[in-house]
Amino acid sequence: MRIALDTNVIAYAEGVGDSRRCRVARDLVGRLPGHRVVIPTQVLGELHRVLAGKVGRAPDDARAAILGWADAFEVVDSTVGALRAALDLATDHKLPIWDALILSVAADQQCHLLLSEDFQKDFTWRGVTVLDPFSSPRHALLAAVLS
Repeated sequence: MRIALDTNVIAYAEGVGDSRRCRVARDLVGRLPGHRVVIPTQVLGELHRVLAGKVGRAPDDARAAILGWADAFEVVDSTVGALRAALDLATDHKLPIWDALILSVAADQQCHLLLSEDFQKDFTWRGVTVLDPFSSPRHALLAAVLS
Protein backbone atom coordinates (compact mmCIF):
# COMPACT_ATOMS: atom_id res chain seq x y z
CA MET A 1 0.00 0.00 0.00
CA ARG A 2 1.45 3.36 -1.08
CA ILE A 3 1.04 6.30 1.28
CA ALA A 4 1.35 10.03 0.58
CA LEU A 5 2.22 12.60 3.22
CA ASP A 6 0.74 16.09 3.41
CA THR A 7 2.65 19.16 4.55
CA ASN A 8 1.14 19.27 8.02
CA VAL A 9 2.44 15.81 8.90
CA ILE A 10 5.98 16.69 7.85
CA ALA A 11 5.85 20.13 9.49
CA TYR A 12 4.84 18.55 12.79
CA ALA A 13 7.64 16.01 12.41
CA GLU A 14 9.95 19.03 12.00
CA GLY A 15 8.76 20.31 15.38
CA VAL A 16 6.34 22.96 14.11
CA GLY A 17 3.16 22.91 16.20
CA ASP A 18 1.93 21.54 19.48
CA SER A 19 4.00 18.93 21.29
CA ARG A 20 1.42 16.12 20.98
CA ARG A 21 1.14 16.40 17.20
CA CYS A 22 4.91 16.73 16.84
CA ARG A 23 5.42 13.58 18.89
CA VAL A 24 2.75 11.65 16.95
CA ALA A 25 4.17 12.80 13.59
CA ARG A 26 7.72 11.79 14.49
CA ASP A 27 6.57 8.39 15.70
CA LEU A 28 4.38 7.90 12.63
CA VAL A 29 7.10 8.83 10.12
CA GLY A 30 9.54 6.55 11.90
CA ARG A 31 7.15 3.60 11.69
CA LEU A 32 5.94 3.99 8.10
CA PRO A 33 7.39 1.58 5.53
CA GLY A 34 9.68 4.07 3.79
CA HIS A 35 9.66 2.27 0.45
CA ARG A 36 5.90 2.84 0.24
CA VAL A 37 5.85 6.54 1.14
CA VAL A 38 5.65 9.33 -1.42
CA ILE A 39 5.85 13.07 -0.96
CA PRO A 40 4.34 15.30 -3.63
CA THR A 41 6.73 18.07 -4.68
CA GLN A 42 4.00 20.54 -3.73
CA VAL A 43 4.37 19.39 -0.11
CA LEU A 44 8.07 20.21 0.01
CA GLY A 45 7.39 23.66 -1.46
CA GLU A 46 4.78 24.29 1.21
CA LEU A 47 7.18 23.00 3.87
CA HIS A 48 9.74 25.59 2.80
CA ARG A 49 7.10 28.31 3.20
CA VAL A 50 6.30 27.04 6.70
CA LEU A 51 9.90 26.58 7.85
CA ALA A 52 11.50 29.67 6.32
CA GLY A 53 8.48 31.97 6.36
CA LYS A 54 6.13 31.11 9.18
CA VAL A 55 8.64 29.71 11.67
CA GLY A 56 11.61 31.82 10.59
CA ARG A 57 14.22 29.12 10.21
CA ALA A 58 17.39 30.20 8.47
CA PRO A 59 17.19 29.48 4.72
CA ASP A 60 20.10 27.02 4.95
CA ASP A 61 18.33 25.10 7.71
CA ALA A 62 15.03 25.02 5.79
CA ARG A 63 16.81 23.78 2.67
CA ALA A 64 18.64 21.08 4.64
CA ALA A 65 15.38 19.87 6.18
CA ILE A 66 13.64 19.71 2.81
CA LEU A 67 16.52 17.91 1.13
CA GLY A 68 16.56 15.46 4.03
CA TRP A 69 12.91 14.60 3.37
CA ALA A 70 13.66 14.29 -0.34
CA ASP A 71 16.46 11.84 0.45
CA ALA A 72 14.34 9.82 2.86
CA PHE A 73 11.28 9.29 0.67
CA GLU A 74 10.30 9.24 -2.98
CA VAL A 75 9.35 12.71 -4.19
CA VAL A 76 6.77 12.80 -6.99
CA ASP A 77 6.06 15.63 -9.41
CA SER A 78 2.79 17.21 -10.40
CA THR A 79 1.63 16.86 -13.99
CA VAL A 80 -0.77 18.85 -16.12
CA GLY A 81 -3.20 15.93 -15.79
CA ALA A 82 -2.93 16.10 -12.00
CA LEU A 83 -3.57 19.85 -12.15
CA ARG A 84 -6.68 19.33 -14.28
CA ALA A 85 -8.01 16.76 -11.84
CA ALA A 86 -7.19 19.11 -8.95
CA LEU A 87 -9.18 21.87 -10.62
CA ASP A 88 -12.15 19.49 -10.78
CA LEU A 89 -11.68 18.56 -7.12
CA ALA A 90 -11.51 22.21 -6.13
CA THR A 91 -14.67 22.95 -8.07
CA ASP A 92 -16.71 19.83 -7.28
CA HIS A 93 -15.68 19.34 -3.64
CA LYS A 94 -14.74 22.91 -2.66
CA LEU A 95 -11.16 21.91 -1.75
CA PRO A 96 -8.35 24.47 -1.71
CA ILE A 97 -6.44 24.04 -4.97
CA TRP A 98 -3.13 23.12 -3.33
CA ASP A 99 -4.75 20.42 -1.18
CA ALA A 100 -6.57 19.17 -4.27
CA LEU A 101 -3.28 18.98 -6.18
CA ILE A 102 -1.66 16.93 -3.42
CA LEU A 103 -4.61 14.52 -3.43
CA SER A 104 -4.56 14.31 -7.23
CA VAL A 105 -0.85 13.50 -7.28
CA ALA A 106 -1.40 10.85 -4.59
CA ALA A 107 -4.08 9.26 -6.78
CA ASP A 108 -1.81 9.36 -9.84
CA GLN A 109 0.84 7.57 -7.77
CA GLN A 110 -1.68 4.87 -6.84
CA CYS A 111 -1.56 5.69 -3.16
CA HIS A 112 -4.27 4.20 -1.00
CA LEU A 113 -3.74 6.67 1.83
CA LEU A 114 -2.99 10.37 2.11
CA LEU A 115 -2.10 11.33 5.66
CA SER A 116 -3.38 14.82 6.38
CA GLU A 117 -5.48 16.73 8.87
CA ASP A 118 -6.75 19.14 6.20
CA PHE A 119 -9.67 17.22 4.66
CA GLN A 120 -13.09 16.09 5.80
CA LYS A 121 -13.03 12.89 7.82
CA ASP A 122 -12.13 9.84 5.73
CA PHE A 123 -12.60 11.65 2.40
CA THR A 124 -12.01 9.18 -0.45
CA TRP A 125 -11.35 10.05 -4.08
CA ARG A 126 -10.06 7.82 -6.90
CA GLY A 127 -9.09 5.12 -4.41
CA VAL A 128 -7.20 7.43 -2.05
CA THR A 129 -8.57 7.74 1.47
CA VAL A 130 -7.46 10.81 3.40
CA LEU A 131 -6.84 9.96 7.04
CA ASP A 132 -6.04 12.29 9.90
CA PRO A 133 -3.10 10.58 11.62
CA PHE A 134 -3.67 12.70 14.73
CA SER A 135 -7.23 11.52 15.38
CA SER A 136 -7.98 9.09 18.15
CA PRO A 137 -8.65 6.24 17.93
CA ARG A 138 -6.35 5.60 15.01
CA HIS A 139 -8.16 4.59 11.81
CA ALA A 140 -8.00 0.83 11.14
CA LEU A 141 -6.27 1.31 7.74
CA LEU A 142 -3.46 3.30 9.30
CA ALA A 143 -3.20 0.93 12.26
CA ALA A 144 -2.78 -1.97 9.82
CA VAL A 145 0.05 -0.17 7.99
CA LEU A 146 1.86 0.50 11.27
CA SER A 147 1.50 -3.00 12.71
